[in-house]
Amino acid sequence: MKLPSILLITLLTSFTGIAQDKPTIYIDIPTNQKPWNHIEWNNDSEKFQFAIVTDRTGGHRPGVFPTGIKKLNLLQPEFVMSVGDLIEGYTKDTVRLNREWNEFKSFIEPLDAPFFYVPGNHDITNKVMEEKWKELFGVSYYHFVYKDVLFLCLNSEDNLRGSGRGTIDDKQYEYIKKTLEENEEVKWTLVFVHQPLWVQENTKRWKDVEQLLSNRNHNVFAGHYHRYWKTERNNGKYFALATTGGGSPLRGKAYGEFDHVVWATMTDEGPILANLFLDGIWDENVVTEELVELVRNRPFPVRIEPAYSSEEKPEKMEAEMRIINDSDVQMHVDLKGQSDNILFYQFENNSIIVEPNDVATQKIRLSNAGNQALDNFSTLNITADVTYKFENKPNVSFSSDLKFKPLFKNILNKTKVKIDGKLKEWGDATWHVAKDMEGAPFDFDGPDDCSLTFATAYDDENFYVAVKLIDNDFVVSEEGHYWEQDAIVLRLDARPSHLSAFNMGQGRGKDWISYLRTFKKNNPVVGEEYLPLKVKAATEMFNNGSQMEFAFPMEYIKKMGGENWSNLRFGIGYFDHDNDDENETTHFWFPTWNGSKDVPGSGMFFKE
Repeated sequence: MKLPSILLITLLTSFTGIAQDKPTIYIDIPTNQKPWNHIEWNNDSEKFQFAIVTDRTGGHRPGVFPTGIKKLNLLQPEFVMSVGDLIEGYTKDTVRLNREWNEFKSFIEPLDAPFFYVPGNHDITNKVMEEKWKELFGVSYYHFVYKDVLFLCLNSEDNLRGSGRGTIDDKQYEYIKKTLEENEEVKWTLVFVHQPLWVQENTKRWKDVEQLLSNRNHNVFAGHYHRYWKTERNNGKYFALATTGGGSPLRGKAYGEFDHVVWATMTDEGPILANLFLDGIWDENVVTEELVELVRNRPFPVRIEPAYSSEEKPEKMEAEMRIINDSDVQMHVDLKGQSDNILFYQFENNSIIVEPNDVATQKIRLSNAGNQALDNFSTLNITADVTYKFENKPNVSFSSDLKFKPLFKNILNKTKVKIDGKLKEWGDATWHVAKDMEGAPFDFDGPDDCSLTFATAYDDENFYVAVKLIDNDFVVSEEGHYWEQDAIVLRLDARPSHLSAFNMGQGRGKDWISYLRTFKKNNPVVGEEYLPLKVKAATEMFNNGSQMEFAFPMEYIKKMGGENWSNLRFGIGYFDHDNDDENETTHFWFPTWNGSKDVPGSGMFFKE
């Protein structure tokens, strides 16, 4: 039966004026707007090759995605597929959305081949973004048939539930079911969707979609988690791709963390995949489930336990390194470090062998050669190279840089505080200074431009924070975006120290909270309705600064750390925007937990 909305495109190829085979492409789209840039196929009648790009955003790194597009032009694919997260999004500001979509379109404008859009959670998160997508591209899920292969492009964001909560709702499922029934004779089916729904819960009709796919030749491609792995399931191969510029620690193949594009050559036996790194090419087995289980599903096996001192200038200290081998093969660890003129350190051993399913510990001896205060120590950077020794296959090697710095033992005193912004109760408090400044030097004019000090306390009801802020140019906009004006951020991880000390930013909202507050009169807090607790706050404003008080309920701290909690990890910082400066400067007590300069265990307070 002929559908009224079918767009029939017939491509003609010629050689010296003689018509060749005419591949026919059927695309069923009911709108005038189309979710692709053009359909001038960059094809060769004897070949069927296309490329896949993956997440550009979720903490994008400028320049990576455009570089990938340039490399694709060198390879000349017939067309390019995507798996979403093309803009940063997560906003209802249409001006910002237009700017981000125009920027992205400028990235693919140089691409010779057609580019097919698939939405990710950064592209569609709310009704405003959903309407913008429809305005630009017409539909959020669709399909086309090319050379007897069905390309099924789906929308895992059809219920606007955000990261880790993708769905296929009833309406989309019926579309998929109908499409598969009408194309049951194709030789292969390729599915493109942003979130890997096969590893998520409560995905509505996704399991039903898998059932529809189970009796046909198919593969599924997704992105979202910024890590590559291949799974063989449901009589097909399912791929979660890494990044094409999205946020990533880039720890390499063992972790599935790398920037790549996928080069697919379609054959009668299915697609042959080559992962094109910016510095090389790997086949589809670059990361298998076996390697995921060995390496990535475990924390890095070497870590240095935080060391705290109650002395300002300790002469000598010791830290403990723990090496955990919970695999069934022998592990070799080699340690390398750089010398430091103030803080001398020595390993018991530079090379350690850990037997299968065993734990090794060794001391790191520290000496304060310059009689310096703890705050003056530089962060040590120790590289741990880990190798698993296999008998019947190549060894697996990977490495990580371990950050370490001896830290002062901050004591949390018990004091009753009234949240009014007056700071009357804080006369005897210990005040800490936010010294970690980032930003262009010419955008920061010294402590009169911006400085932040704070103190902490607790009682049976709350954990308290007092802030003294100097800022000679407050930038406040009731209609502006939260990230484009002055704001203070407080981060609290109340879990036991063996967990909170090694928090690298994962699990925000679930394991720890980030509370960002601007100086808006209305809705000053980012996502306040999604926080697992109610933070009390009071602010006193002055011409050149502010005083603030905050209270985090003890009920939350006991929930995360237990009734007998003994410590919590705290982070605080300020984003300073000045009207006459080009960029913001940031002022933190310690580097952020998810940043490259994070020191495990920093910001820890111990109950008195």
